[in-house]
Order: sequence, then C-alpha cells, then structure tokens
Amino acid sequence: MYDDSDVDRLQQLQDSAERLAYSADWHPTECGDSLMRISSDGRWWHQGTLINKAALVLLFSRLLRREGQQYFLITPVEKLAIVVDDAPFVSIVTQVRGEGEQQCVYVTTNLGDSVLIGPEYPLTLALNPQAQQMLPYVSIGAGLAVRLQRSDFYHLVEHSEERVLDGRSVMAVRSQGHWYSLGVLD
Repeated sequence: MYDDSDVDRLQQLQDSAERLAYSADWHPTECGDSLMRISSDGRWWHQGTLINKAALVLLFSRLLRREGQQYFLITPVEKLAIVVDDAPFVSIVTQVRGEGEQQCVYVTTNLGDSVLIGPEYPLTLALNPQAQQMLPYVSIGAGLAVRLQRSDFYHLVEHSEERVLDGRSVMAVRSQGHWYSLGVLD
C-alpha cells in the first residue's frame, strides 16, 4: 500500500528523470572556455568566484555533458569547456526503503534531483585520482555521475551484506533486486 510519502517520492523521481533527460541533437559551432569549475564538493565557480544563485547553478547543470574525459556546457549555439574536479554532483542524502528483494536505495543530489539506484542508475566504485582510493559513484547518464559523500556511503554499508560478486567476496547493497559492490573484502 502506498502512502503520501511514496507518491511524493515517485513524483520527485519523475521530475528528476525529466530534468536529467537530454537531447543530443545540439551540435553548436561556437566553442570556447566557460571559465567555470565544479569543485569536488559540488560547488560551482566562475572565474574563481562562487556562484551563489541556486537557480543559476541548476540552469547550468542542465547544459552539462561529458565527452571522453572532458566536460562541456552545451547549448544550441555554444559548447564551452568546464573543469570538473571529481564528479559534477554529490549526494546529500541516501534513503534505503524496503527489505530483501523489495529494498530500494534512493540518492538525492546537491541540486535536489533524486535517483533510484538500479539498472538505469547503477552504483559503481571508481578510482578517484585525487584521493588515490576507490570511491562510490552513481551514474546518471550522459557520462555524468553523483559521488556519494562519506556519510551516505556509511549509511549504505549499514544496509549491506557480504556477497560474492564476479568471483570476489565483497560487501554489497541491494537496490531494485540488483547487488552493488561497496568494496572487496579479500
């Protein structure tokens, strides 16, 4: 049975999916440098000055795309390079709902988008070159990712269990019936 919080969560997920959807039909001819940077804590900067207007950051985030290792802000007429220190988005909260096969893990980003970890938005571990360690990321499509903050990672560890995935003993968390590694145990 659904309650009002489930309906609100479904609407938030739908809104986020629509915002994260992108049309790759834009092929601008004007290219350059945006003089912008997204720091590893998810804050956006322009020429060394923090962008404090949340609506402006949200607008820019809708234009963000990744091609290979480079990030760009792409509009119908311009393609501007932007420096991203780690992942362009960071988690601000994770929620684990349900148990067993029904367990679902939701991640909310610093821009208020929510995604449900699963086949469409998988959780992976990747080497962070700055930290020189494996860190958890959730893919949100178009080469973009959300890095889970330490507190959110530990929250998932509380809901994990020891599993064997790809022949290795790992701690893993389940979401939408799929298992996602949080780290190798051996």
